[in-house]
Amino acid sequence: MNTSRQAARQRRQRRRLMLGGTSALIAAGVVAYLVMALLPDRNVDAGPAAATPLASTQVKATAAGGERATPTGSPSPTGSPTPTGTATTKSARPSPTHAPEPKQKPAATTVQAGRIQPHTSYRGVATAYEAADGNGACLFGPSPDLMIAAMNTTDYETSRACGAYVLVHAANGKSVTVRITNECPLPCAPGQLDLSQQAFAKLADLKVGRIPITWSLVSPSTSNKISIRYKTGSSRYWCGIQAIGHRNPVAGLEVRTTGGWRRLPRTSYNYFISADGSGCGSAIRLTDIYGERLTINGIAVRPNIAQPTQVQFARH
Repeated sequence: MNTSRQAARQRRQRRRLMLGGTSALIAAGVVAYLVMALLPDRNVDAGPAAATPLASTQVKATAAGGERATPTGSPSPTGSPTPTGTATTKSARPSPTHAPEPKQKPAATTVQAGRIQPHTSYRGVATAYEAADGNGACLFGPSPDLMIAAMNTTDYETSRACGAYVLVHAANGKSVTVRITNECPLPCAPGQLDLSQQAFAKLADLKVGRIPITWSLVSPSTSNKISIRYKTGSSRYWCGIQAIGHRNPVAGLEVRTTGGWRRLPRTSYNYFISADGSGCGSAIRLTDIYGERLTINGIAVRPNIAQPTQVQFARH
């Protein structure tokens, strides 16, 4: 009996020791895990980040004909694709090749330009028409010479092209400068110029009928001054105003009212309209496509009379 009691007591002691050891091991494991989790500079994302695909690049042509790499995936903090094998944990300083370019002031030559931009070459075709005395949709009246042309409806842009001087080049090397006085309706395509027969003959035989061309806006030398004309029917209750003989295309016309300068809407027949008469007979301000402004005083409401001024836009 004593032997049996001793054996039972030993078994109970072994069980207590085993439970105590297991509890100690569990407690030690918990403590170790907590200690490891609290260690500084632990990067738990290092493994998965290495497997993330890097951003690829596509090459795009720049306006100057060069090439620029553009990221197609998520950009790195510097704005360029992440280098292979490099883990980015904070924003890197941009290298000199990726430093932002200094801001440049916009070119004054594009401030007021519409479809036809200065210093830009356009491609199209030239055809010919009988210009008669040179009058056309711009309503300038008879032209002093017939080196004139009709602009296609798209580039005519509600008469914005009226009065523009255009240098036209043919593939054979010949060229001619014409003034836009008319509109060439459909089927004239964008880029197309319908030249007077006299102007077309400077480039090719009239029998050819149609030739490929390139053309661009020019700002010619002239000693002439701008004239202002009020449309037939104008009064202090309604008026239409037109500028004639300007070196550069007119982008806008304003009249001075009691509330300040008022910009008038432009019609397809090249007059600026004050439907309620405000500003009719007061000072006029013209702006060309280069952004230059000319203020004209002393022009009375005298319908259908071209009244000369003493001003002209600068040459560009």
